[in-house]
Amino acid sequence: MNLDKIGFIGLGLIGGSLAKAIKVQYKTCKIIAFDIDTTSLETALNEKIIDDYTTVIDNNFQDCQIIFLCAPVENNIEALNKLLPIINKDCIITDVGSTKEKIIDAAISMNCDNRFIGGHPMAGSEKSGITAADSHLFENAYYILTPLPAASEDKIDLLQTIITDIGALPIVIEPSKHDFITATISHVPHIIASTLVNLVSELDTPDKHMHTLAAGGFKDITRIASSSPDMWEQICSTNNKQITKVIDRFQQELSLIKESIAKCNNENIYSFFSSSRDFRNTFSDKNTGFIMKSYKITVDVIDKPGIIAEIATLLSNNNINIKNIGINNNREHQEGVLEIVFYDLDSQNRSIEILVGMNYRVYV
Repeated sequence: MNLDKIGFIGLGLIGGSLAKAIKVQYKTCKIIAFDIDTTSLETALNEKIIDDYTTVIDNNFQDCQIIFLCAPVENNIEALNKLLPIINKDCIITDVGSTKEKIIDAAISMNCDNRFIGGHPMAGSEKSGITAADSHLFENAYYILTPLPAASEDKIDLLQTIITDIGALPIVIEPSKHDFITATISHVPHIIASTLVNLVSELDTPDKHMHTLAAGGFKDITRIASSSPDMWEQICSTNNKQITKVIDRFQQELSLIKESIAKCNNENIYSFFSSSRDFRNTFSDKNTGFIMKSYKITVDVIDKPGIIAEIATLLSNNNINIKNIGINNNREHQEGVLEIVFYDLDSQNRSIEILVGMNYRVYV
């Protein structure tokens, strides 16, 4: 498939990673970008992620086949309004936001529902900005499309092809269902994780024992609390109806287990943990879910001087880039002494093969 020109409004982590991934797959495609941060634009141009940029939304976008709106929702709506008089009638406009109601309503009100296709790549990172952009960010990640009834099958098929080519897994969902789904499995879990972290901060002892011991399982389940507060302010304000609906239900469920614990109702307590375990075990680990990727292993080693350097050197000699490495001090719910985090799935898999080949015991 030939792509001649694609536009980007916003070159943060997602926009930059999309541009990077598309450039890898479609080397001759020209990419034009707009961002309010000229440093990001210059960086992207110097690294050949884009071919040209503009500091205003103008005729540079008029001959684009596709335009990705990768700014916050309110900014995307403003950009959509500016683009419509400029672009040709066949240009596809899509966004990458994790909430859809406002942008969909805007597209309908602007009479562009036949060429606007909502999008939501289920990938992310605790880092942000163009410097964190990664062409592999979407590999094996679900990428939701929320086309409106007026959108043509040809336009949907074209987007699905591009999504597949960058390694992601396209899935089409009705716009009306999207925000409730993401509120349940992404937005509220982030809120819960942040609440747990704030709870530890407030309840910690003067000698900070909770902070010291909050590793292992607690650190894992609250990892998503490291996400951008700016982004989550936007998400909560643009999906407030669905989020509050899910929080109400969560509070009901929490009250039920609280009552069972208070009354020492062992049957209900057992059923609570048993049902959650059984359902959790049906989840597939093959594909990225709706929160963010983490490529981590733990390795059984003797805690001795130089062991971290020994493992790091072994992996480095095999051209494996390590994101983070260190001793796991709290192993109450985890196996392995040495924790290693990678940037991508391939590095994780190759490291397992190498370490197992050297007779290390590795846990994923």
